[in-house]
Amino acid sequence: MRDKLTRIIDAYSELELKMGDPAVLSDQKEYNRLAKEYANQGPLVAAAREYVTGLDDLEAAKEMLADPDMADFAKEEIAEIEAKLPKLEEDIKFMLIPVDPADEKDIIVEIRAAAGGDEAAIFAGDLYKMYERYVSSRGWKTETMDVSPSEMGGYKKIQFKVKGDKVFSVMKFESGVHRVQRVPKTESQGRIQTSTATVAVLPEADEIDVQINENDLRIDVYRAGGPGGQCVNTTDSAVRITHLPTGLVVQSQDQKSQLQNKVAAMAVLRARLYEKMLAEQQAAEGAKRLAQIGSGDRAEKIRTYNGPQDRVTDHRIGFNSTYNGVLLGDLLNDVIMALQAADRAQKLADAVD
Repeated sequence: MRDKLTRIIDAYSELELKMGDPAVLSDQKEYNRLAKEYANQGPLVAAAREYVTGLDDLEAAKEMLADPDMADFAKEEIAEIEAKLPKLEEDIKFMLIPVDPADEKDIIVEIRAAAGGDEAAIFAGDLYKMYERYVSSRGWKTETMDVSPSEMGGYKKIQFKVKGDKVFSVMKFESGVHRVQRVPKTESQGRIQTSTATVAVLPEADEIDVQINENDLRIDVYRAGGPGGQCVNTTDSAVRITHLPTGLVVQSQDQKSQLQNKVAAMAVLRARLYEKMLAEQQAAEGAKRLAQIGSGDRAEKIRTYNGPQDRVTDHRIGFNSTYNGVLLGDLLNDVIMALQAADRAQKLADAVD
């Protein structure tokens, strides 16, 4: 532990020297990056210095035990330090938990109906309403970006932005396949049907995070479909953007103008490229798959909503709650908090190892 903390303290000192380098001072972007890192590392380094100093003081106090005149003082000093160090060590362990670089970001959420036809679309609509209620309860704001409604209700696809304090740190656990088991409104025989919808939670990236070459884009405009106001359905306002190097395709048709749709589509493209970049970085670093919370991959079934049994089960951690409480009420936060706790526990174990 001491060796690790000493390396952290030394790296912090080097970071401080870098910030005073004229070359860094002249590069505002680099200086801001280092300043943010310096501020984030400050509490950990302060605790590390206190811990290392405590170890040095403990060693010195033990040496004083050999001196009869200092033995009583040394015993008091040793007891005081040994009482303080365990708590300080626990605090440091939590500070060593790696921070997800995207945790501070706003998000773009995509909900798509999957298996189950009309019922899957209705379920996608129910998930959207669930998130709307949850976002509102947190004081966050939503902005619809792209909608493809279903004739029987709900959505074939809906895409929306969520803005607020550390939104991705909370909502990232919702990525994956959501499964519902219930009797559809259209089912006259009372038979239970299983349907699924996929949820993707993308951290919103800005131009600093992801730089896109305009020459790598193919931009197509077309006439928007579905219900809309003035201009929608009468002009080529919808925008589809293809990122040629990766083959990623994004589109937007719900904004009032072609320019606004292009801005919205570019925001989605940046988010997708940023997500891809983070995944590649984690793979390159050999990051362990978090067994307790799953990979977050959209191909992975993460949660089942069982209507007849009034039960919701998150399969990643075996957490159970009630169907009405989660999908129709206020208990989604309990599920997310349990997932966050499992995530922290796993990261803490990895940090200690």
